[in-house]
Amino acid sequence: MNQLVDLARPITQEKWASRAPFEQAPLAVSVSGLERRYGSRVVIEALDLDIHEGEFVALLGESGCGKTTLLRALAGLDAPDDGQIDAPGRPAVVFQEHRLLPWAPVWANVALGHENSVGRAGATRALAEVGLAGREDDWPRNLSGGQAQRVALARALVREPKLLLLDEPFAALDALTRIKMHALVRELVARHRPGVLIVTHDVDEAIVLADRILVMRAGQIAASYRPADHGQGELRRQLLEELGVTAH
Repeated sequence: MNQLVDLARPITQEKWASRAPFEQAPLAVSVSGLERRYGSRVVIEALDLDIHEGEFVALLGESGCGKTTLLRALAGLDAPDDGQIDAPGRPAVVFQEHRLLPWAPVWANVALGHENSVGRAGATRALAEVGLAGREDDWPRNLSGGQAQRVALARALVREPKLLLLDEPFAALDALTRIKMHALVRELVARHRPGVLIVTHDVDEAIVLADRILVMRAGQIAASYRPADHGQGELRRQLLEELGVTAH
């Protein structure tokens, strides 16, 4: 029980201060003047964004503000209408749905697209890293929701991406599983040092995970906060106000 309490405890100022610095690290992605339009509707407008390797950035915003469109553009899934995206290597993406192939064993899902460079041995090591040692030959249907997302994380990190994109990956999980996944993701990011952008609607999740929290509004970055510079309660109140919610 003590372990679960430790996982759930908010990150303190001291814990943030102890994180390895990332400001001098190479850029995982640099976005300049990004624009995306659907017909006459502007979804993203003149957006600039830099994320360093090892930096964990959370993106908050109301539905329809352009969060997912930005993530898809960074992932190379949606071509921008203007602007530039510079990212070394191909980003890795983890979606809300784990998107595992039901006809392939777990290890093959991890190695998917990288069979020659990763193979079963590499997939096995990646699965052990996310707490699924010995589950290599299981079928996706035998996994819980949290276990399936662990496989998705292993698949994303097995090729050591410079940029990791997370699209509400824990939204469908129960509260206790989310706490465990938060701890796992923090550990994996500290070990592999990718730059990370997580799209989330959960203010508390953003505070727990991120080095920097961005609020998106009408296709632009409207506000930026560093949890290390704020008390958790005050930061939560400010973020909720940014999102149009009054905290009580």
